[in-house]
Amino acid sequence: MPVRKRFGQHFLHDPGVIRRIIEGISPAIGERIVEIGPGRGALTWELLRRAQALDVIEIDRDLARSLQSDARATSELHIHVENALDTNFERLRGGGAALRIVGNLPYNISTPLLFRLLAQHSAIADMHFMLQKEVVDRMTAQPANKTYGRLTVMLAAVAEVEKLFDVGPGAFQPRPKVWSAVVRLRPTLEPRFEIGDAGVLRMLVTAAFSHRRKILSNGLKGMLTPDEIESCGIDSQLRPEALTPAQFGLLAAQRSRLYSKSQHIDG
Repeated sequence: MPVRKRFGQHFLHDPGVIRRIIEGISPAIGERIVEIGPGRGALTWELLRRAQALDVIEIDRDLARSLQSDARATSELHIHVENALDTNFERLRGGGAALRIVGNLPYNISTPLLFRLLAQHSAIADMHFMLQKEVVDRMTAQPANKTYGRLTVMLAAVAEVEKLFDVGPGAFQPRPKVWSAVVRLRPTLEPRFEIGDAGVLRMLVTAAFSHRRKILSNGLKGMLTPDEIESCGIDSQLRPEALTPAQFGLLAAQRSRLYSKSQHIDG
């Protein structure tokens, strides 16, 4: 079956890597497993065998038909031919157990899909994804690291993120130009630290890292004054990469309180 370049397809075929991913997920009977982008079924059939039921989301109609006609398919393989960016995971869960999401994600949709999934975190138990190593390094970066940034902070606020292992280009067909990595995310029902309003956190972190070489008092100008930053116990002369995710949460909570107070006065 031909590779569709517009879908960013690189099909996993290495048995050792497949085994490690399955072991990391450890699917069990009765769990609600959802595989995004099953492709040619490298993970699909073992997930189905272990869980006894599986939902897959596949945008490529030819691949979806191939999975449906495979001799290993059962009546408990539910194929959704759609873009995962359009999937309503809360509706897919329904009244059942929280979803366990699995996928080998193309680079072009990985970040927006992560944020879409985390916006529906109440429907999700955990996620295991194969992503470009560069993306996983950004997801799991520590402060004062050049890969630390907006993605790191926003994920840290709502999920535990753990890199499992790296995967070389030879594990795929066609062979990509970059290394990949497998990552596990466990969303939390409540933020992992104080953040105030989630929209404010997103706006503040985006502003800070859009000017990552500027000190906070300049990068956050118009959102927080130097004194308001300092009142959170944070040096306003620091650059954004020096702050922990929880410190960004303190700044967002401060901004949220100030905005709420100003709205109350104006009202």
